[in-house]
Amino acid sequence: MDIFITTYNEPLDILERTIIGAKAVRFPNLRVFVLDDGRRDWLRQACERHRVGYIVRSDNAHAKAGNINHALAARARDADRPDFVAILDADFVPHVDFIDRVVALFHDPDVGLVQTPQHFFNPDPIQHNLGISTGYPDEQRHFFDNVEPARDAWGIAICCGTSSVMRVRAIEQIGRLPTQSVTEDFLLTLKLAENGWQTVYLNEPLTEGLAPEGLKEYIVQRGRWCLGLMQIARHSYNPFGSHRLDLIHRISVIDSLLYWLSTYPFRLASLICPLLYWWLGITIVNASLVDITKYYLPYYLAVLTVLNWLSKGLFIPIINDTAQLIAAWPICRAAALGLLTRGPHRFSVTAKGGDRTRVVVQWSLMRPFLVLFGLTVGGLLMPLHSDFVFNTSSTAGDGVAIVMFWTVYNILVLLVAIAVCIERPRYNRPQRQVVEPITLMIGDEKHRGWLVNLGTEGARISGPFGLSVGAAGRLTIPAIGELEARILAPTRDGYRLRFSPTADQRAQIIEKLHTARALPGSDRADIVRMIRELARALTH
Repeated sequence: MDIFITTYNEPLDILERTIIGAKAVRFPNLRVFVLDDGRRDWLRQACERHRVGYIVRSDNAHAKAGNINHALAARARDADRPDFVAILDADFVPHVDFIDRVVALFHDPDVGLVQTPQHFFNPDPIQHNLGISTGYPDEQRHFFDNVEPARDAWGIAICCGTSSVMRVRAIEQIGRLPTQSVTEDFLLTLKLAENGWQTVYLNEPLTEGLAPEGLKEYIVQRGRWCLGLMQIARHSYNPFGSHRLDLIHRISVIDSLLYWLSTYPFRLASLICPLLYWWLGITIVNASLVDITKYYLPYYLAVLTVLNWLSKGLFIPIINDTAQLIAAWPICRAAALGLLTRGPHRFSVTAKGGDRTRVVVQWSLMRPFLVLFGLTVGGLLMPLHSDFVFNTSSTAGDGVAIVMFWTVYNILVLLVAIAVCIERPRYNRPQRQVVEPITLMIGDEKHRGWLVNLGTEGARISGPFGLSVGAAGRLTIPAIGELEARILAPTRDGYRLRFSPTADQRAQIIEKLHTARALPGSDRADIVRMIRELARALTH
């Protein structure tokens, strides 16, 4: 059994976390390899220091898929070539029982790949910038908690890249990972299915990763997913084309196409349609208020109720619409590019790390929302003070009230979207909530308290009071031991500390934070808490 950690440009602190986590996985005859497409000497030295394998190639052909294929070819020549290979992105840390739990599903000889969920130990940009990470789960939670299990029940679970384990014999039979799409994972699923191999899903949180920390990276990632699906549908597996995919997998491709081609264009159309009415006099709603109340409103409420019942409250109006709107235009552009042009198409990898300690206003992303906000508010107010726009109230009937409500709703969505474009600082990341008793020695005085948050460079404690900022001491944490610590600042119930652990202590902290069996992040929405957090974020 091998674990492949794929990397291109990630910094050492991110890679080291994954390497330490992979080494902590409990499984016999396990080997860990770092696949470095960045050809970095410092990473080679880090791999030697951590005693893991290091594989590099002379070029970057076919990106991640090419990187994995090169490593598979290299390992096939070794005497201890693996029967199974686990794939981890550079920022995904496995839990200690990751392999043990997944390998059990390969008892079925037809299983070629097992996918596990991708959960995150940090909030995504929408959660973080709105301050709602404890009240609203990350954007991908619905897919991995609800959609992927449903697909698995129909036999059409898909590979999502990282956090998966492959049967090497199956991958070799199909000619290794396909390279005709920038989303090689979905294409791999279809290629396996075409050749009689199953992809199955194990719905257990066995890894945890780093969500995109910046809004631009978040958008780039989703645009790449959309582009890859369009490439698959156009070039490799047209759902109506002549290939050996069975009917259910063809429906799977159609379903994915409809998601990208309907959800995001509809979100843009929802903003534009009321503007057509206010500024151009085009009637966009031709229905009476009675008809809307009698037919559409029950349908809308029923859909919203069922979706939230199934997803544990993940479909919250305004917030859900904002999450779609943020990436709507880049995704529509990627869809058109992938469907209408032959390629090859350039794409960007999701950047990780970097300085996130400052407030950054993403003006290039915010500007379209500001323009739409101005046009929407102007369209709402202008008829009251000017004859510049068309006066259609006499012909639109009840449609005026409907468009009025629609416009006010759009104003709220745009306000939240504008707020999301203001990126809030991220300090001491990643720092996890760990509640344990601790002792802090300052000179000869022993102070007892509780560990609240823990990171690799610092912590937050509660309990002791009356300590001086800048005071140095020794912090004792269970399973870690003593660390030289310094008080940085007081908090409401204690202090923030900074410490410099040894290499062994750093590894122990990483294992403590990331490799234990735990569910990272929130898995259900709490609308009361979310509103409270959102109000606090928007007023501070």
